[in-house]
Amino acid sequence: MKELVRPARLAPGARVAIVSTSGPVPEERIQAGLDVLRGWDLEPVVAPHALDRHGEFAYLAGADADRAADLQNAWCDPTVDAVLCARGGYGVQRMIELLDWDAMRAAGPKVFVGFSDCTVLHEAFATRLGLATLYGPVAAGIDFIKNARAQDRLRATLFAPETVRTIASGGTPLVPGRARGVTLGGCLALLATELGTPHARPSAAGGLLCLEDVGERTYQLDRYLTQLSRAGWLEGVRGVLLGSWDRCSDYAELRPMFADRLGGLGVPVVEEFGFGHCSGALTIPFGVAAELDADTGTLTLDEPALR
Repeated sequence: MKELVRPARLAPGARVAIVSTSGPVPEERIQAGLDVLRGWDLEPVVAPHALDRHGEFAYLAGADADRAADLQNAWCDPTVDAVLCARGGYGVQRMIELLDWDAMRAAGPKVFVGFSDCTVLHEAFATRLGLATLYGPVAAGIDFIKNARAQDRLRATLFAPETVRTIASGGTPLVPGRARGVTLGGCLALLATELGTPHARPSAAGGLLCLEDVGERTYQLDRYLTQLSRAGWLEGVRGVLLGSWDRCSDYAELRPMFADRLGGLGVPVVEEFGFGHCSGALTIPFGVAAELDADTGTLTLDEPALR
């Protein structure tokens, strides 16, 4: 697995577009996120359909075509330096085929931030654009709005990425050891359901695989990992980072399942790494070469996440 193109870091005055690619977002949450971004001397702009709600499906932020148009137009706007997702939920898989990837590639690299359902976009930006991305807090998320630690970590990555070359999580080794590879991953359920699509990577070979999820039972997470394994997707992975498992089964129940499903890979596995659906979530760059030390719970990037 090769490193991907790193977009340029942000500077004061940069324009950042807020798009709702998945679920609906309350206006007050977007406004609170905008206040945070303005406090960083950024110029946030809200996409035209960011506050839409689908007339038939309450779990979607507007029509598929409108959500896709918002993302593509923001990405292709030369005055926009970064695109931040407003929230996760569900919906990217319904609209991703509507994007013009040739036009987005021609627009050149820029910063993309999102997590959860946005896993699908992280995969697509990697496979279609060859672009490194940031798996971090969403602009209208409660953790981003209310948690200073989550804000500080994202802000440092955006403005001074050389200060966060080593990401220390306080995590513990499920399988000890050190490994080198290129970071990738996201929400486990989305990685499993993306198998076989035009935007998914053929495998995680050569990668440091970051996994997290929300609201899943032990057997469901077992199912996703088993599917990835049966499909050969985990062959050649170099290491695994386990993030948060918010509203999933008790971790005392999850831990032996992870040991059973991942221990046989013969690679280091670190648990409780502190990214995903958790308070004070870390921002993890995807597409960057790094070294994982499961014993110390650290991920050290070869180069800053952004240029």
